[in-house]
Amino acid sequence: MTEAIGLDFGTTNTVAALVDGAGGSELIEFQSAQSSGATFRSALCFWEDGGVASEAGPWAIEEYLESPSDCRFVQSFKSVVASPSFERALIFNRPYRFEDMGQLFLRKLVAHAGGKLDDRPRRVIVGRPVEYAGAQPDSDLARERYRAMFSEFGVEVHYVYEPLGAAFSYATRLTEPATVLVADFGGGTTDFSIVRIAEPGAAQRCTPLASSGIGIAGDRFDQRIVDRLVLPMLGKGGKYRSFDKLLDIPNGWFADFSDWSRLALMRNRRTLEELRRLQRNAVDPAAIERLIALIEHEQGYPLYAAVGQLKRALSDAESAQFRFDGGGLEIAVEVERAAFEGWIAPDLARIEQALDHALVRAGVAAEQIDRVFLTGGSSLIPAVRRLFDRRFGTDRIASGGELTSIAHGLAMIGALPDPDRWAA
Repeated sequence: MTEAIGLDFGTTNTVAALVDGAGGSELIEFQSAQSSGATFRSALCFWEDGGVASEAGPWAIEEYLESPSDCRFVQSFKSVVASPSFERALIFNRPYRFEDMGQLFLRKLVAHAGGKLDDRPRRVIVGRPVEYAGAQPDSDLARERYRAMFSEFGVEVHYVYEPLGAAFSYATRLTEPATVLVADFGGGTTDFSIVRIAEPGAAQRCTPLASSGIGIAGDRFDQRIVDRLVLPMLGKGGKYRSFDKLLDIPNGWFADFSDWSRLALMRNRRTLEELRRLQRNAVDPAAIERLIALIEHEQGYPLYAAVGQLKRALSDAESAQFRFDGGGLEIAVEVERAAFEGWIAPDLARIEQALDHALVRAGVAAEQIDRVFLTGGSSLIPAVRRLFDRRFGTDRIASGGELTSIAHGLAMIGALPDPDRWAA
């Protein structure tokens, strides 16, 4: 048994579970004025204070709420780890690579862990998606950036597919052998692992059969909401004048705005100057003015919060109101659950294709799956749950520990003498 930590570094939240030499494990909990518990928001906040200062997790949210216009709030930055097009973000005229932001984030996580990580473990088991998010993701680039991110901590790092970590956690609930499908719905990716779980006490409890994934998950569902309810008021679908022609406003501006990992990075001089030129030539300049105001007034976090509140409300009710008021834009509109499900239907279809790929790779038919374990925040969306009810039957579906099961399972893998046996 080796002292280790399981780290579920997620697009939306990060969770850590510590294992000691005696085989015990516990979730690391964080106490802030904004929240308490085991989830540490995967976000950074920067501000100027005789230089550039920073905070992470719920403390980043506190700093933002105290003075939003003076801060740069960056969230979902994990989404760019495998992106060759992302080189660095310019924040208060200082460049930050992914690994720079990652190191800042880890330092703050350690500092806020209440001393539980002061004596750092020798081994870290890091969850990774089966397929990374983004266009043409480069898994080798992601591995190199992660290596640089952890380099200053002097730890032995192993990478394990996130749903496999969840499978190790779920196995502790089972009292007999089973073939299990684990579906992990994160912020940036949806991942599947099919695992054969042996009886309790077996020398090897979990045997992976196959995995698959796709870069579509909760953040993509957020983009659908922003696209339908917010972007039409910011100029999407509008036109601008170029000499004697009327041209469509390029969709690139709106794609960046609806991506949480890129929205904060739009607040730079070059982008804002280009948007002001667009505003002067737009048929509806007021719409572009609203777009600029939201970026300048750093409204990414409150917009994210409003979208998340709508998703949660629609998981419990057939309709809910979307409310947002910030940066000169005010929206209050009733949204039907059926409408939201229609917006994300193409995404669910692609997620189901990834599920089929896992079954084919494992050589297992749907009827041969004994249990289905759903984890991750988006697994609570009714349309997601119905997909699995339809394919496997309600009686085979299990859930629970949606935000913590992966970290717990990763820690269990870290306690084994040969974690590379399960490495991605």
